[in-house]
Amino acid sequence: MAGSSPRSAKGRYICIHGHFYQPPRENPWLEAVDTQDSAAPYHDWNDRITAECYAPNGASRIVNRADQIVRIVNNYSRVSFNFGPTLLSWLQENAPRTYRTILAGDQQSAARYDGHGSAMAQAYNHVIMPLANMRDRLTQIRWGIADFEHRFGRKPEGMWLPEAAVSLENLDLLAQHDIRFTVLAPHQCLRVRELDEATLQPTLPEMREAGAGWKETPNASVDPRRPYLVRLPEGRTIAVFFYDGPISRAVAFEGLLNNGENFARRLESALDGSSAPQLVHIATDGESYGHHHRYGEMALSYALKLIENGETATLTNYPSFLASFPPSWEAEIVENTSWSCAHGIERWRSDCGCNGGRQGWNQRWRAPLREALDWLRDHVAPLSVKAAGGLLKDLWKARDEYISVVLEAPGKLARTETVERFLARHAAHSLTAADRIRVLKLMEMQRHAQLMYTSCGWFFDDISGIETIQIIAYAARVLQLAAEVFGASGQELEVPFLEILARAKSNVPEWKNGAEVYRRLVKPLEIGLEQAAAHYSIVSFFDNYSEETTLFCYSVRRLDYQLVPSGRGRLAIGQVRITSNITEESETFFFASLYFGDQNVSAAVKPFSEENLPAFNALKKKCLAAVRLGNLPEVVRLIDGYFGGSPYTLVSLFGDDQRRILRIILKSTLGEVEHSLAGIYEENASLLHFLSATGLPKPPILAMAAGFSINAGLRRAIERNPVDLGRVHSLISLAKEDGLVLNEHDLSYQIDRRMKNTMVSLQADPLNGELLDRALDLARVLREFPFRLNLWQAQNIWNDMLSTVPRVSNEPESPGAERLRDRFLELGRQLGIAVEELVVEGEEEGPLEKQPSLPLEDTLSSSGASMP
Repeated sequence: MAGSSPRSAKGRYICIHGHFYQPPRENPWLEAVDTQDSAAPYHDWNDRITAECYAPNGASRIVNRADQIVRIVNNYSRVSFNFGPTLLSWLQENAPRTYRTILAGDQQSAARYDGHGSAMAQAYNHVIMPLANMRDRLTQIRWGIADFEHRFGRKPEGMWLPEAAVSLENLDLLAQHDIRFTVLAPHQCLRVRELDEATLQPTLPEMREAGAGWKETPNASVDPRRPYLVRLPEGRTIAVFFYDGPISRAVAFEGLLNNGENFARRLESALDGSSAPQLVHIATDGESYGHHHRYGEMALSYALKLIENGETATLTNYPSFLASFPPSWEAEIVENTSWSCAHGIERWRSDCGCNGGRQGWNQRWRAPLREALDWLRDHVAPLSVKAAGGLLKDLWKARDEYISVVLEAPGKLARTETVERFLARHAAHSLTAADRIRVLKLMEMQRHAQLMYTSCGWFFDDISGIETIQIIAYAARVLQLAAEVFGASGQELEVPFLEILARAKSNVPEWKNGAEVYRRLVKPLEIGLEQAAAHYSIVSFFDNYSEETTLFCYSVRRLDYQLVPSGRGRLAIGQVRITSNITEESETFFFASLYFGDQNVSAAVKPFSEENLPAFNALKKKCLAAVRLGNLPEVVRLIDGYFGGSPYTLVSLFGDDQRRILRIILKSTLGEVEHSLAGIYEENASLLHFLSATGLPKPPILAMAAGFSINAGLRRAIERNPVDLGRVHSLISLAKEDGLVLNEHDLSYQIDRRMKNTMVSLQADPLNGELLDRALDLARVLREFPFRLNLWQAQNIWNDMLSTVPRVSNEPESPGAERLRDRFLELGRQLGIAVEELVVEGEEEGPLEKQPSLPLEDTLSSSGASMP
């Protein structure tokens, strides 16, 4: 805590800020992130960066010279940070343990820094605020604050502006919403002057006139070691911290995170010898600490430890420093600037030269892309106001408060209750079911009209990039909802929108322009209730669904279902009711699907109606009879005759399920290939051993078969329950003897998950000696792999099991308990933990070796924490 710092550090402070952010990646129609192959072996980039950065910073390692863990710390408790709200939403659902460490970090920082939590809010979905209209700016700020209060349980003191893009008008909006400070780059400061601390006026009377006493700050020469007061319209003020540019650049681009000690010393060296209070602070992408720079989170932890234990400076955060040392200088900002574009904010609207680095490409597509989105927003707005008339008291006030609904996961009871409260506040009168759907579609239209401005869509090289495709997909969802809510007026929006988008020329000849990207890459993603029904009917061949189930953001109720096999073929026919958990829209469909084996599957869907029910029942009776006779051609004829064709196939399935079903279909085929290659290896194993022993070259085809067989065998052995440890040991030995390369990328990922699952089982039953032996044996065998393993999650669980126990006991241990305890500690050693040196975070006693003996029941008690 600040109050307990050494005397020599008085008035000298250090703060490290991390801007943790990824753009929203959810499919706009499914509210789920699709598989992203470039992030393999992880499911998607959120998943990968969580594993490399967000999670490690919540349980970062400090190691000794033998590279063994001596402390596991939560970096979020010692640094300043902001997380993108849309990223936190994903983490809450998909990585709950990491999510909890972030919230805990803020709570712990408040205890450490005189009641001031380190988390800052952020404008909601990373919109470039100076380029947004006033209505959108207000929503971005209000949604950002509401999201922060919902998650962190307190009001934010500071707010991060996306890309640090700033204007005086936006600072004034922050101040109007009780935001006390923000953080900017040094080049965003225009000029500064000193204030009289008592009056907050310029120090000399003759300087109080406009323009008097100012010191220009060319080349980012502002002193970053103090906060500055910025005067705003109508008498408001806000504090601004201009971060240290050179050190921030060194962290991001110059390898400063290669050594934690160098990092700490560089920060401390920026302090001067004056007695005035001073704050050395930096700001970088949070992803620098672990994702952009491997083990960057460990360098951060070590630097923080050195600073915290030293006498040079005291760690703090922005609001704590501001509370103790209000601004004694004022500043004026450079309007419409950002931290990542040398041309102000042109990176998000013009071909300014800032890009991802692809030589010979241009970004002239940025201007028409923004123009198209602005056109869509400005045409949807009046139509929305008209449609909301008689339904809502105030459309824009309702939009600002719709964040309360967004914060609840679709399909959950809490969301239904939140919708009820939302409508009770904003509905002009009691709404019918159709009116409720109309209102929710209006709100979703406005939500996606916000998401389509996410800054990453303009940041990189081409309009065909995944970030730009994502924001165009949000615009497509706006268009779809507009057509459904506004009728003909909404349907007419797509053509002029695409005419503007066609002017956004791609650098890739294949994609031509933004309109082509829309038609070929975005439009095929668009789905509705009918597509959800078709998806259900096909996937039902492979999944044993109950009467009620959930498909992504849809609820499915099976009303009538019959599945009849015929050789390799199968028929599924019946009725199903599909309900959107987002808009509450619901519809019942007739369906009929045929599966012929392998990838050959087709489905037909038709809206239900009472008048068509007799005809459908007659169809079903005929189809079932034909299937039982094995007459599948007749079934196809009957289905086509009733439904008018079978337009849905395996290609129609939603992204992740399509891949999953293909894996099921391919499983037997791949098994046969694997068996054949294994046979080739086994038949020629002795020859390969001889060639390896003599140093003679191995035929590439035999080496390929051997490598495939060994890696596949290891994968299967690790997948077994329990793990086939003997087989793992044998295959690793064979790989070493024959000089075969193991697939480090995939095996390391699989090993990490398997060790984690083994530890989860042990945590659930910590006194189970058999589970403990299994975990210990597995950890020992895994050390035989010839590459560095990522056992991060398993180490965390071991640390949880140790750190949550009482630290004192007068009860003697039984011999059996002592043996179990010894094996548990040995497990820690095998996992790379320096058990005798370990310091438990938050404990005052010191290393484990100095602790009194603990009864096993305490030592091995479960923390009860669930894993992501």
